[in-house]
Amino acid sequence: MQRLFITSGAALMGLAVALGAFGAHGLRQSLEPAMLAAWHTGVQYHVYHALGLLVLGALYRHLPQAGARATGLLMLTGIVLFSGSLYLMALTGLRWLGAITPLGGVAFIIAWLTFTWIAWKGLRTR
Repeated sequence: MQRLFITSGAALMGLAVALGAFGAHGLRQSLEPAMLAAWHTGVQYHVYHALGLLVLGALYRHLPQAGARATGLLMLTGIVLFSGSLYLMALTGLRWLGAITPLGGVAFIIAWLTFTWIAWKGLRTR
């Protein structure tokens, strides 16, 4: 799982940079301001949680395995649901996709609360 979280965090950071640049340069003229703002919000949270995966991966061996696994999977789920729904909504104009976004937000919140708990209760140093 450590390898999964580090490699997916790194790959997702690269994807976030590419999507951010695409939004800034490729979509600026074609999207209405609200949809462009949604795109940028998706990128912003994508970056935060890809970084979170990198931190989690770096600390993985020092944390309780079950909690660390749950935290990483929740962050991945959040990126797909939160950022992914915003990207799709911006590209398609289907505003109902915004109803999926809070599910990703809940996954993010639970991930960070779980991370807090496992760090407090189980962070081991060598």
